[in-house]
Amino acid sequence: MFAGLPKMNETCSACELKFEREHGYFLGAMYISYAMGVAVMAVFVVLFWLTTHWRVEKLVIAAAIALVPFAPFLTVFARVLWLHFDRAMDPD
Repeated sequence: MFAGLPKMNETCSACELKFEREHGYFLGAMYISYAMGVAVMAVFVVLFWLTTHWRVEKLVIAAAIALVPFAPFLTVFARVLWLHFDRAMDPD
């Protein structure tokens, strides 16, 4: 069912860094994913408003529906950003 969705590897193929460090490690990535999701939805709202001139309620619903296919990619990208942020702050 979810065969085409991106999947996070357990370890890095280049340096063998273990991605899932501890329970709840990616909590910060959820905040990043939320911020990226809001930004993408805002872009969709503006695009839909420029093309349709719908009311705000309809624009937000349409943008949320348009965001659904991008959500798995945003989640994985947020995890990657969180890993880079964590390694920059605490390399060990």
